[in-house]
Amino acid sequence: MALGSPLILRLKMLKFGQRVRADGPPEHLKKSGIPTMGGVIILAGLTLSLLVVARRDLDVLWALFVTLGFGLIGLADDFIMIILRRSLGLRARAKLAGQVLISLILAVYCLSRPDLGTAITLPFVGTKVDPGLLYIPFAVLVVVGSSNAVNLTDGLDGLAAGTSAIAATAYVVVCYAIGKDSLAVFPAAIAGACMGFMWFNAHPAQVFMGDTGSLALGGAFGALALLSKTELLLAIIGGVFVIEALSVMLQVIYFKWTGGRRILKMSPIHHHFELSGWLEPKVVVRFWIVGCIFAMLGIISVICSGR
Repeated sequence: MALGSPLILRLKMLKFGQRVRADGPPEHLKKSGIPTMGGVIILAGLTLSLLVVARRDLDVLWALFVTLGFGLIGLADDFIMIILRRSLGLRARAKLAGQVLISLILAVYCLSRPDLGTAITLPFVGTKVDPGLLYIPFAVLVVVGSSNAVNLTDGLDGLAAGTSAIAATAYVVVCYAIGKDSLAVFPAAIAGACMGFMWFNAHPAQVFMGDTGSLALGGAFGALALLSKTELLLAIIGGVFVIEALSVMLQVIYFKWTGGRRILKMSPIHHHFELSGWLEPKVVVRFWIVGCIFAMLGIISVICSGR
């Protein structure tokens, strides 16, 4: 929190203001000009805390490497979009290539670790499935998918930060439950950084995390899933992120198949509820509640699997 105010002031001075889509909910037009790229606040808090308490833990350092790597991709995207005023930001292929490269490096590292390996644990039952070398593309999909899912969730004040804090808190419990005590400090730091950021990002927001924050947080969860061997569990704990991503995919597929018809009024799904008459804080709080339910289901699945 101590880093928040001076960094927000600096972002305002540099005129790193949010550009609001004209086709979005009308209430969002008033958010134009609010500083974005606030994810640097999350990354600064996360990095400083981890370097103080866990600078010698290899798993934590790998998770931090992935987080910062995805954060740099998001920073480049925000910079191009806001400063260079290119509406689509970093080109999609360049962004995806960077995400895949970082994820691939982590996947190969995990493959080289005998204690991690390629086996995937099924939630609730604890059965292990070993895909062999197919684990590498699967692992890349987990990290890249997680990053983009959190990115899609970041559309309302406090939504991505709040649901990330909830998911990270659940992962602290999971890490202790499966014997990954030293790794638990990583999700704990994520939760702390997100809650500190929410002081400034809660409605009405003073700053947005931008792709700098959302891509980094999603990458962090993907890395955490690989390093804790909870790849499929992430889809439960991060259920809100999965729903947000699926809503976009279904909207696009249905739109193409039907020649212009839509399932939702707007995607991601949080905008559908806004256009249905829900006030922004109501949507956010209810998504937090759903996030808590998914987090509890994730913890229960670990208990049921006997890990």
